[in-house]
Amino acid sequence: MDSVDSKDAEKAVLTKLGGIRDRIDAIDNQILGLLSERAHCAEEVGETKREAGEKNIKFYRPEREAQILRRVTELNPGPLAGERVTAIFREIISSCLALEQQIKVAYLGPAGTFTEAAAQKHFGQAVGTLPFMLISEVFREVEAGTADYGVVPIENSTGGVISHTLDRFVSSPLKICGEIHLAIHQNLMNKTKDMSGVTRIYSHEQSLMQCRDWLDRNYPGVARIAVASNAEAARLASEDPKSAAIAGENAASLYDLKIISPHIEDSPNNVTRFLVIGKEDVPASGNDRTSILISTHNGSGALYHLLEPLKRHGLDMTRIESRPAPDTHWDYFFFMDLNGHISEDAMQAALAELDDEAEYIRVLGSYAKAIL
Repeated sequence: MDSVDSKDAEKAVLTKLGGIRDRIDAIDNQILGLLSERAHCAEEVGETKREAGEKNIKFYRPEREAQILRRVTELNPGPLAGERVTAIFREIISSCLALEQQIKVAYLGPAGTFTEAAAQKHFGQAVGTLPFMLISEVFREVEAGTADYGVVPIENSTGGVISHTLDRFVSSPLKICGEIHLAIHQNLMNKTKDMSGVTRIYSHEQSLMQCRDWLDRNYPGVARIAVASNAEAARLASEDPKSAAIAGENAASLYDLKIISPHIEDSPNNVTRFLVIGKEDVPASGNDRTSILISTHNGSGALYHLLEPLKRHGLDMTRIESRPAPDTHWDYFFFMDLNGHISEDAMQAALAELDDEAEYIRVLGSYAKAIL
């Protein structure tokens, strides 16, 4: 191809790219106009609720949000993946909600933890977040009304249940208003991206457990030190060149650390489930889960009598955990997750029978199942 042909081909490519960019600009203008229109609608919703003089106005409607996100995911024609579409629309919803009310969300901190990432995934970036060092503190802040909602971990697919969270529900009046599933990717990081002089690796005990095989293979002689959080591990590594940390990408960015090895978790399906806690009951979204707390005296067939009404009424129990009842010997609380909403007839009938059978029963909440 001579130089004339080459210049003509280059010109044709530039002309085509220019046309595509013009289309992108026009589409962006349309998107911006539609975003403004949606934001105005959100403002109208807030004004209408205030004019109605409702007491304890609920601006945040988790069941409505879940319905929107499920609908746009189902309608998504591609090529964007459903998870990306959900993330985009969640930020739109979050920003529009902030025009109605600034929501405050407490979470298990400090900043840079996976719990912070879970809170951002569920509520978006437009809410105010408040980090606390203990799960009990998150509960207390929501109970006191300092925060509207809280986000706490409840279980990990490889590490199991978080007993501190379960135990708080025994004494707390708070309800479960939602759940979040977050894929957990552990990353080895330090200041220099050089492990030759590193003598210790900091991380949360659960993260160390989730990466145990990888660490055994790659750094068997390096001390592993458990700390309160992955963010704390990253902070310590940022102050000591002989240390490294295992944490998420948020922590690496927050403390200016270099990721040496990404995704070092032993299980490729490492997911943590988080709960959103609040004070109100959540209406049905169409795809819900109900969590209950129930207790019975230890005796022959005690657990069978709790489970039998669930089977008879066709309820699907997805999880059960037992915890010792406080101030007793050999009595237990059971935490159960059931598919369905408290408003459904089958759920109502089963719970009525359990109320007669159990020593104690409380519905912790019915809420929309986690979306992507």
